[in-house]
Amino acid sequence: MTRSAYCNSSSVFEYFRVLPILMFFIISGIFLSCKSSPSEQVLLEGLQEPVEIVRDQWGINHIYANNEHDLFFAQGYAAAKDRLFQFEIWRRQATGTVAEILGERELKRDIGTRLFKYRGDLTREFNHYHDRGQEIITAYTDGVNAYIEEALDNPDSLPIEFKMLNILPEKWTPEVVISRHQGLLGNIGAELEIGMAVDKIGVNAVKDLYWFHPKDPILEMDPAINTSLLSEEILDLYFAYRRPVRFLPEDIDPAYRRSVATAFFEDEQVDVYDSLSIGSNNWVLSESMTTDGHTLMANDPHRTIAVPSLRYMTHLVAPGWNVIGGGEPEIPGISIGHNEFGAWGLTVFRTDGEDLYVYDLNPENLNEYRYQGKWETMETISESIPVKGRQAEEVRLNYTRHGPVAFVDSLNNKAYAVRCAWLEPGGSPYLASLRMDQAKTWEEFREACNYSNIPGENMIWADTEGNIGWQAVGIAPVRRNFSGLVPVPGDGRYEWDGYLPIIEKPHEVNPERGYIATANQNVTPDDYEHWDAIGYSWSDPYRGDRIEKVLSSGKKFTMQEMQALQVDYVSLPARMLVPLLSGLELEGKSAEAKQRLEKWDYQLLPGSVEAGIYVAFEKELKRMAEERFIPSKAKGVIEDLQMKRVIDWMLNPDQKFGLRAKEARDEFLAKAFSSGIELLQKDLGDKIEDWKYGQAKYKHTFMTHPLAKAVNQSWADSLNLGPLPRGGNGYTPGSTGNNNRQSSGASFRMIVSTGDWDEAVGTNSPGQSGDPKSAFYDNLFEPWAKDKYFPVYFSRKKIDSVAAEKVTYIPE
Repeated sequence: MTRSAYCNSSSVFEYFRVLPILMFFIISGIFLSCKSSPSEQVLLEGLQEPVEIVRDQWGINHIYANNEHDLFFAQGYAAAKDRLFQFEIWRRQATGTVAEILGERELKRDIGTRLFKYRGDLTREFNHYHDRGQEIITAYTDGVNAYIEEALDNPDSLPIEFKMLNILPEKWTPEVVISRHQGLLGNIGAELEIGMAVDKIGVNAVKDLYWFHPKDPILEMDPAINTSLLSEEILDLYFAYRRPVRFLPEDIDPAYRRSVATAFFEDEQVDVYDSLSIGSNNWVLSESMTTDGHTLMANDPHRTIAVPSLRYMTHLVAPGWNVIGGGEPEIPGISIGHNEFGAWGLTVFRTDGEDLYVYDLNPENLNEYRYQGKWETMETISESIPVKGRQAEEVRLNYTRHGPVAFVDSLNNKAYAVRCAWLEPGGSPYLASLRMDQAKTWEEFREACNYSNIPGENMIWADTEGNIGWQAVGIAPVRRNFSGLVPVPGDGRYEWDGYLPIIEKPHEVNPERGYIATANQNVTPDDYEHWDAIGYSWSDPYRGDRIEKVLSSGKKFTMQEMQALQVDYVSLPARMLVPLLSGLELEGKSAEAKQRLEKWDYQLLPGSVEAGIYVAFEKELKRMAEERFIPSKAKGVIEDLQMKRVIDWMLNPDQKFGLRAKEARDEFLAKAFSSGIELLQKDLGDKIEDWKYGQAKYKHTFMTHPLAKAVNQSWADSLNLGPLPRGGNGYTPGSTGNNNRQSSGASFRMIVSTGDWDEAVGTNSPGQSGDPKSAFYDNLFEPWAKDKYFPVYFSRKKIDSVAAEKVTYIPE
């Protein structure tokens, strides 16, 4: 990796900006490395009492406060100091002001943001997350603003991104924290896709291609809907609101800008459509299953791999609070971690909290829609959106009784609205973890779960009393007469029957088997009763099945074995598919490559030729299955097939291959294998030994800074990280997605033993800081790429022993 332009000895002094450097050296008389623990006192307006922040050598801030206000004020201050540019882009995404700095191309995003803004009672909203939610969130944003004021007083201290864009950070309000723009919100895109697919090929063919379970959903479209009018354009505003911000050379100050000749405007091409790669793993073990006789919690949430990291780790200590772990940097509290009593983690429990409603409009007044046989008037809100380089855009936002109107088809007198359960109070992602942070028992934790509306998750718990538990969370609409998987008329015949109380979603405590594990697969018990609030779409089962296989072995586990399981690269699809190759007649390099797989252990390890051969085959198998089995009418609508469907067809060829099914299947497998080998030869050469998995041309991590494609190469090299080898794919517990360049997976992980909090370990790549000139910008990147962990210390003694910096902030 190349960062020489920015990562030099000046980073050593990054922490001493508050005091003049010369005065510091006079006082200390010594040279301090990044691993030393200098102490200083700094005046900070807004505090009520002194606060100490001890930063350990891995970059985690351990915050010690004497009261709750100061604790969250300091959390906001420290997080903003580390992630100021990330904070500013988040604020603009949350407030619908991106076009103000990037121009007209971002106008649609800002309209979408304002259309889907939470507009309910703010006091009720803030206090949903905690009984003192308004005070906590306000203290947090006050802390963010305290650092912004400090930075604006010394613009030279701003991270380089602000200079590149010629912008300054602006102040936060508590409303910014509760934005939903970055949440895992629902399935509205799939709902439109399925509706369009039903129109093209019919219900039975759609059910054959998708993997719906455990129940059989209703996919028949209501005759009142003209399905030929369904198009992707309907959700343009929704997806504009949700997409990452993309920077172009024209946004950048000329001093830093990439030249037009070398600019590239296309997003990096991916080699497979990776729609289900966003997931997670977690598990808890009972005392009987660990070598130290204490319960254990492990969690590795899988999200987009990015720089700076999506997650941010903090330790919060004050009366009533002692909690450490990770969350998203722009919200207070800890969403994954532990306190003095228990540890918890999360994975996605797919919950359908969105529906697309279709309305007939009054031809005489397009602001009226038909509901229960009468015309109702949409509510309208006017907004003025600033746009760089031109006058502000005046827009009208329309709402039906069901929600925001995403699209109006005035030619056909139709309107489309998105009903969003996440626009109810409490719909801000992860904020309800504030209640979990103070839980002392399983019962208190489960009660806290009852407030966790977004996202739908499997929350797990392990405590010092020997209890382990699981509670599915997420606001879940009850649909009595429809599945929620296709658009429905908004005329009053398809209404939600309220929401299922979260506490009534699937749950379990202290099972006899001694463990609970989830990995985004369906884990709903067969005897569950509330199926009308449970979805039909789940991730492929392979990560979960592999974890289940290991945990059910009957042995006792160490912390080290749990680390190995989190980064386990055993491929269950390979175990099922490779034996099918044994009888195939292949020639040349394909025959030689097939022979290499005969004694392979099915691990997708970096440096493995066998892994390289298999993954090339797997990708071609999936691609060719999509090409062959998705009808031509549905191509361009149905993007991909789940691997579970493809493997089932290979194992049971009668389902898809007609007469002489086995022979036809074998011919298909042979073509897919040979095609994969041809691609390896094309990309990596004719020598089989050069086909190793985990190299710059084949399975690696390369973290691209958001501005890297817009700035000149020297600056891009200083901002980007990698490439470094990776293993695994989207179907291994050590999930690295299914693209050659890792685009998703677990950058953040935690494993916690409740017997000794100081034994906890974690990862958080590439680093705690988002400032490229910080020593903590990329210090965790290489260890993470090599699947190494660092200790996450909890006791003050241990923390002091690895302190890189100690600062006491004094009220001004």
